[in-house]
Amino acid sequence: MASPGFFLICLLHSAIALTCGSLMIFFSEEISEFSHGSETAKKLQGSTPHDQLLVRTSDSFSGLLLFTIGFMLFMVAFAKDREFQSFFAKGCIAVHISMAVWRFGFLRKVEDLARDWPRQAIGDLALAVSWVFFLVYSWREKYD
Repeated sequence: MASPGFFLICLLHSAIALTCGSLMIFFSEEISEFSHGSETAKKLQGSTPHDQLLVRTSDSFSGLLLFTIGFMLFMVAFAKDREFQSFFAKGCIAVHISMAVWRFGFLRKVEDLARDWPRQAIGDLALAVSWVFFLVYSWREKYD
Protein backbone atom coordinates (compact mmCIF):
# COMPACT_ATOMS: atom_id res chain seq x y z
CA MET A 1 0.00 0.00 0.00
CA ALA A 2 1.39 3.37 -1.03
CA SER A 3 1.58 6.29 1.34
CA PRO A 4 -0.45 9.38 0.44
CA GLY A 5 2.24 11.50 2.11
CA PHE A 6 4.80 10.40 -0.46
CA PHE A 7 2.49 11.41 -3.29
CA LEU A 8 1.83 14.84 -1.76
CA ILE A 9 5.47 15.58 -0.95
CA CYS A 10 6.57 14.52 -4.44
CA LEU A 11 3.92 16.74 -6.01
CA LEU A 12 4.93 19.68 -3.81
CA HIS A 13 8.62 19.28 -4.62
CA SER A 14 7.77 18.72 -8.28
CA ALA A 15 5.74 21.94 -8.43
CA ILE A 16 8.59 23.87 -6.80
CA ALA A 17 11.20 22.43 -9.19
CA LEU A 18 9.04 22.88 -12.30
CA THR A 19 8.24 26.48 -11.41
CA CYS A 20 11.79 27.45 -10.48
CA GLY A 21 13.23 25.65 -13.52
CA SER A 22 10.80 27.37 -15.89
CA LEU A 23 11.56 30.75 -14.38
CA MET A 24 15.30 30.13 -14.66
CA ILE A 25 14.96 29.20 -18.33
CA PHE A 26 12.79 32.10 -19.44
CA PHE A 27 13.39 34.85 -16.86
CA SER A 28 16.92 34.27 -15.58
CA GLU A 29 17.85 37.96 -15.35
CA GLU A 30 14.67 38.88 -13.48
CA ILE A 31 15.02 35.93 -11.09
CA SER A 32 18.65 36.79 -10.42
CA GLU A 33 17.70 40.39 -9.69
CA PHE A 34 14.82 39.31 -7.45
CA SER A 35 16.89 36.81 -5.46
CA HIS A 36 20.23 38.64 -5.22
CA GLY A 37 19.33 42.30 -5.68
CA SER A 38 19.99 44.49 -8.71
CA GLU A 39 23.60 45.37 -7.88
CA THR A 40 24.71 41.77 -7.33
CA ALA A 41 22.68 40.57 -10.33
CA LYS A 42 24.56 43.00 -12.58
CA LYS A 43 27.88 41.67 -11.29
CA LEU A 44 26.78 38.08 -11.87
CA GLN A 45 25.74 38.76 -15.48
CA GLY A 46 29.30 39.22 -16.66
CA SER A 47 31.16 42.18 -18.11
CA THR A 48 31.63 41.16 -21.76
CA PRO A 49 29.03 39.95 -24.25
CA HIS A 50 30.75 36.56 -24.32
CA ASP A 51 30.56 36.26 -20.52
CA GLN A 52 26.91 37.30 -20.59
CA LEU A 53 26.11 34.64 -23.19
CA LEU A 54 27.89 32.00 -21.10
CA VAL A 55 26.00 33.02 -17.96
CA ARG A 56 22.63 33.01 -19.75
CA THR A 57 23.38 29.61 -21.30
CA SER A 58 24.43 28.23 -17.92
CA ASP A 59 21.29 29.59 -16.26
CA SER A 60 19.11 28.09 -18.99
CA PHE A 61 20.74 24.67 -18.67
CA SER A 62 20.44 24.82 -14.88
CA GLY A 63 16.78 25.68 -15.26
CA LEU A 64 16.32 22.81 -17.72
CA LEU A 65 17.95 20.43 -15.24
CA LEU A 66 15.68 21.66 -12.46
CA PHE A 67 12.64 21.34 -14.74
CA THR A 68 13.67 17.77 -15.59
CA ILE A 69 14.06 16.95 -11.90
CA GLY A 70 10.57 18.33 -11.29
CA PHE A 71 9.16 16.21 -14.09
CA MET A 72 10.89 13.11 -12.71
CA LEU A 73 9.55 13.84 -9.23
CA PHE A 74 6.07 14.03 -10.75
CA MET A 75 6.57 10.59 -12.31
CA VAL A 76 8.02 9.10 -9.11
CA ALA A 77 5.00 10.38 -7.14
CA PHE A 78 2.95 7.53 -8.62
CA ALA A 79 5.29 4.77 -7.37
CA LYS A 80 3.42 2.35 -5.09
CA ASP A 81 6.28 0.34 -3.58
CA ARG A 82 6.84 1.28 0.07
CA GLU A 83 10.46 0.19 0.08
CA PHE A 84 11.18 2.33 -2.97
CA GLN A 85 9.43 5.29 -1.36
CA SER A 86 11.58 4.95 1.76
CA PHE A 87 14.76 4.56 -0.31
CA PHE A 88 13.85 7.57 -2.46
CA ALA A 89 13.08 9.73 0.59
CA LYS A 90 16.45 8.87 2.15
CA GLY A 91 18.19 9.80 -1.10
CA CYS A 92 16.34 13.12 -1.25
CA ILE A 93 17.36 13.87 2.35
CA ALA A 94 21.00 13.20 1.44
CA VAL A 95 20.79 15.46 -1.65
CA HIS A 96 19.21 18.36 0.24
CA ILE A 97 21.66 18.12 3.15
CA SER A 98 24.56 17.92 0.68
CA MET A 99 23.31 21.09 -0.99
CA ALA A 100 23.12 22.88 2.37
CA VAL A 101 26.67 21.76 3.22
CA TRP A 102 27.89 22.87 -0.22
CA ARG A 103 26.28 26.27 0.26
CA PHE A 104 27.99 26.58 3.66
CA GLY A 105 31.35 25.47 2.31
CA PHE A 106 31.38 27.31 -1.01
CA LEU A 107 28.80 30.08 -1.35
CA ARG A 108 29.73 31.81 1.87
CA LYS A 109 33.22 32.32 0.44
CA VAL A 110 31.94 34.05 -2.72
CA GLU A 111 31.79 37.71 -1.78
CA ASP A 112 28.80 38.62 -3.96
CA LEU A 113 26.74 35.64 -2.78
CA ALA A 114 27.80 35.56 0.88
CA ARG A 115 24.64 37.20 2.18
CA ASP A 116 22.33 34.77 0.33
CA TRP A 117 23.67 31.41 1.46
CA PRO A 118 21.96 31.22 4.89
CA ARG A 119 18.50 31.71 3.37
CA GLN A 120 19.20 29.14 0.65
CA ALA A 121 20.67 26.62 3.11
CA ILE A 122 17.61 26.96 5.34
CA GLY A 123 15.45 26.27 2.28
CA ASP A 124 17.48 23.14 1.52
CA LEU A 125 17.14 21.95 5.10
CA ALA A 126 13.38 22.64 5.06
CA LEU A 127 13.02 20.47 1.95
CA ALA A 128 15.05 17.73 3.66
CA VAL A 129 12.85 17.97 6.77
CA SER A 130 9.74 17.37 4.66
CA TRP A 131 11.20 14.02 3.62
CA VAL A 132 12.14 13.26 7.25
CA PHE A 133 8.51 13.88 8.23
CA PHE A 134 7.45 11.46 5.52
CA LEU A 135 9.81 8.77 6.86
CA VAL A 136 8.57 9.28 10.43
CA TYR A 137 4.96 9.14 9.23
CA SER A 138 5.58 6.00 7.18
CA TRP A 139 7.38 4.28 10.09
CA ARG A 140 4.46 5.14 12.35
CA GLU A 141 2.05 3.73 9.76
CA LYS A 142 4.15 0.59 9.40
CA TYR A 143 4.43 -0.20 13.12
CA ASP A 144 0.94 0.77 14.30
